[in-house]
Amino acid sequence: MEEATTPHEPSDPHAGAAHEPHGHHGPPTGFIRKYIFSIDHKVIGIQYLLLAIFAAFIGMFMSVLMRLNLTWPGHKWTILETIFPLGAPGGVMTPEFYLSLVTMHGTIMVFFVLTTAPQGGFGNYFLPIQVGAEDMAFPVLNMLSFWVTFIGLVVLISAIFVEGSTIIGNTDFVNNFLGGGGTGTLGPIGGWTGYPPLSALGKIAGPGQGAGATLWITSIAIFCIASLLGALNFITTLLNMRTRGMSLMRMPLTCWSWFTTAILALLAFPVLLAAGVLLLLDRHAGTSFFIPGGLVFSDEVLAHKGGSPILWQHLFWFFGHPEVYIAILPGMGVTSHILSTFARKPVFGYRAMVFAMFAIGLLGFFVWGHHMFISGMDPRTSIAFSVLTLSIGVPSAIKTFNWLGTLWGAKIRFTVPMMFAIGFVSLFVAGGITGLVLGQTSLDLFIHDGYFVLAHFHLVMGVAAIFGMFAGVYFWFPKMFGRMMSERLGQLHFWPTFIGVYGIFVPMHIMGIVGMPRRYASFQEYDFLRPLDPLVMLVTLAAILTAAAQFIFLFNFIWSIFKGERASGNPWEATTLEWVTPTTPPPHDNFGGHLPTVYRGPYEFAVPDAPEDYILQTTPDAGEENVAAEAGHTTVQGVQGSSGNGHNGQH
Repeated sequence: MEEATTPHEPSDPHAGAAHEPHGHHGPPTGFIRKYIFSIDHKVIGIQYLLLAIFAAFIGMFMSVLMRLNLTWPGHKWTILETIFPLGAPGGVMTPEFYLSLVTMHGTIMVFFVLTTAPQGGFGNYFLPIQVGAEDMAFPVLNMLSFWVTFIGLVVLISAIFVEGSTIIGNTDFVNNFLGGGGTGTLGPIGGWTGYPPLSALGKIAGPGQGAGATLWITSIAIFCIASLLGALNFITTLLNMRTRGMSLMRMPLTCWSWFTTAILALLAFPVLLAAGVLLLLDRHAGTSFFIPGGLVFSDEVLAHKGGSPILWQHLFWFFGHPEVYIAILPGMGVTSHILSTFARKPVFGYRAMVFAMFAIGLLGFFVWGHHMFISGMDPRTSIAFSVLTLSIGVPSAIKTFNWLGTLWGAKIRFTVPMMFAIGFVSLFVAGGITGLVLGQTSLDLFIHDGYFVLAHFHLVMGVAAIFGMFAGVYFWFPKMFGRMMSERLGQLHFWPTFIGVYGIFVPMHIMGIVGMPRRYASFQEYDFLRPLDPLVMLVTLAAILTAAAQFIFLFNFIWSIFKGERASGNPWEATTLEWVTPTTPPPHDNFGGHLPTVYRGPYEFAVPDAPEDYILQTTPDAGEENVAAEAGHTTVQGVQGSSGNGHNGQH
């Protein structure tokens, strides 16, 4: 074995930069500073997580409403008329109301759930602890990033009231500054992609396209700003504040995933922010960035010239495909972390996992054109995008086989977090395989705007990412709240959810192959789709089952915060730094004023001659104990043995 890094010899110049406590802010003294406008990364992480859970249940409710309308079109739902009298007159959902559900569901889930919880929630809470820092590099900026995100969600939800209520929607402010509302929808009707020219024309384009679309664009722009603030903080913290001995190759894979995601966010969100500003200018300042000249609308030639709707698609999808990996990469890191912990084995091919993660992020910036195969793209350009798209399968396969290698021959502990981590792998593979089909230009032309695409990206980007989030909640809940979540309730949550999501999205692939189009409020007019009615019913029943199971999780989450079994400091017998904090939950400065020293890699399980089947990162080898003692560092009694990653991580 190579000689491990000693306290006197940090593995790289940055590894010891944060070894002495910074003391840049003390513990808060009042309720508001402690729980509301907190600059403690742990509180902010919990705030992000709670916001994402709230948003997820709103998005889930909207998806159930969509399924009810697709399965029983024309049915009179009295409660809908009570809640949405304009959108469901007589209890029957209007097509425009349905389309606004599609838009708002997609926007809420993509931005305020899939992007917020894995990165903003778990990343904020655990990245500083896992690298041995007291806090994020910029605590005040961290607080601002959350509250800007919160404002973005408030602005988006306000579209529901501005468009859904004539009282609010017809006020002078809404009419004069936002474009007019009160049309009976829940927001814009153009989908979460907001394609021009309809999204650029204002209220004349249809219900919800006035104030609803303005608020939608504004919300996304605000979210972009918040994400940029967070990305800068993540990158700076990881590069500059790692504790002594924490070299890059000794970091947990969770830290690598949050780091890669932050880089993607830093490069992708400015493009979407710029596109949103240009779209607002087209709507309210008379510019023509996305509105072509000579456009006739309602028998009237619009006074615009020179714009290109395709430009919006390029800008949106240059952000949009990296966004897929912004949503899924943290789940990959969490899954790797949990699989190793409960397989009681080192991660198979740690370095390959790191490089594969970066390869996925890099290639993600070169494949946006596969979302535009039907836009009239030059076939030669389509071939280039197709080849690049298929090439992402290589690092994705590396990660998948390494996950399987980690599990192979292991004595697996089938805890709830482990089951959700294995579920993540299953869903990622199932969704990823269909991506190989959609990456083929000739095949994508036929099924692009149908349910096949819907099923693909929900599996690989949506549900897989959410399974990673559930795995993280069940795994880190004891450290975050000092109590255990119920394993029995966790099992009751997992199985209906796992079976339910496959019951939803596998039939959708069949629907897409037959030719069922997306974003249609009803299919009753199409005789060739009538044989699919049993599948439509199956999907809806599976959706209701899956949605109901989430209330088991919600009860378990809330009940366990107050009544769950008290957790020990390291209930999972894991190895990384979050499990060596002096208290559970961690104190304000994470390590009680004594930052840890790292001597080994993050996944040292099943080490020969070790007294336990795991060794903490803070445990020195036998030859280093005296050096650590002389330097005054607190360590745990160690044993001599090879690193659990096959190297000691000094490089």
